[in-house]
Amino acid sequence: MTMKKIGLLPRVAIAILAGILIGFIAPMWCARTFATFNAIFSQFLGFMIPMIIVGFVAPAIADIGAKAGKLLVVTAAIAYFATFFAGILSYFTGSLSFPALIAGEEGVAITEDSTQILPFFTVEMPPLMTVMTALVLAFMMGLGIAFSSGKALKHGFEEFRDIVGKTIDTAIIPLLPIYIFGIFLNMTVEGQVGMILKCFLKIIVIIFILHVFILVLQYCIAALFSRQNPFKMLKTMLPAYFTALGTQSSAATIPVTLRQTIKMGVREDIAGFVVPLCATIHMSGSTLKIVACALALMIMHNQPHDLGLFCHFIGMLGVTIIAAPGIPGGAIMASIGLLQSILGFDEQMVAMMIALYIAMDSFGTACNVTGDGALAAIINRIFPRSDSETPDTHHITQKPV
Repeated sequence: MTMKKIGLLPRVAIAILAGILIGFIAPMWCARTFATFNAIFSQFLGFMIPMIIVGFVAPAIADIGAKAGKLLVVTAAIAYFATFFAGILSYFTGSLSFPALIAGEEGVAITEDSTQILPFFTVEMPPLMTVMTALVLAFMMGLGIAFSSGKALKHGFEEFRDIVGKTIDTAIIPLLPIYIFGIFLNMTVEGQVGMILKCFLKIIVIIFILHVFILVLQYCIAALFSRQNPFKMLKTMLPAYFTALGTQSSAATIPVTLRQTIKMGVREDIAGFVVPLCATIHMSGSTLKIVACALALMIMHNQPHDLGLFCHFIGMLGVTIIAAPGIPGGAIMASIGLLQSILGFDEQMVAMMIALYIAMDSFGTACNVTGDGALAAIINRIFPRSDSETPDTHHITQKPV
């Protein structure tokens, strides 16, 4: 009960610190024990990835598609473009700055001849389908449900979403700190952890600066539409930013985001439609973090990271995380399959991604929800009162992260 009262971020921080400290004195049998746990947990995680995609993406597409209209299409297109642009900006910034930061650390790249701690055994849990198959199935079922008005199938997928969400909430999330502990313990035993952490402290600073830049850019663009001072607009939205920092939840922040968006001059009907919808589909901050961390890890491992590869990854990521589970770190959970299938991440790289993402989770959420106000201001200008269509969106409040 005491551990449940501690948030996920503190638990991950404790796991990282404990893994590093114990790693200096841990005997080999201890390291292999946690390597065995990690091998089994990684198999289970791989099995769950297609389930997460089908379980969350299909109902989300069904919900959105069923409300099809001009206002919805424009809002979704602008939100997707903003998410994609944030990912591309993160890629180019990282490509220019990360090699210099990483090159300054001798031996940061993990070579193939590094000492590997092998598990005692593992349990194979092959996934039922590939990531791409899961995405195609999710789109086909989601669009099919939306346009056929199939209530029985819709309820079935919603129940499946609840089952997958409960599995994540009760099995994966509670075990994540142990998984991350094992990864950092093994990295310490192998002598890699010091260089990796030193390198990532610099990268986290770059990511935070990028968050600030993307928000300023979004509000400068919104100011061109609304003809207001962008910094005054951004100042108005600061309560939503700080609320998201504390709650780590876009859904929990919706009332504050909505109130501040209206104070910014956006009509109530537009704000009432755009803010809840964008809480699910606008993921600039999350995408920015995932792309930056993934790029840094690939540079450290001397893996190819060309623009075409990351355009493919970002394009798919913008769709996959629109229905991130209502839990802290949900976006990274939904994107693991793409990290493995498109970027070729292994178990250790996935664990590092999870730890890094959760460490910055609240800042990504704050960037997401604050940017929702800028998007609402743009939509408000595009659709005069007489042209706006505001379908009911009460259920579009699933919490992305």
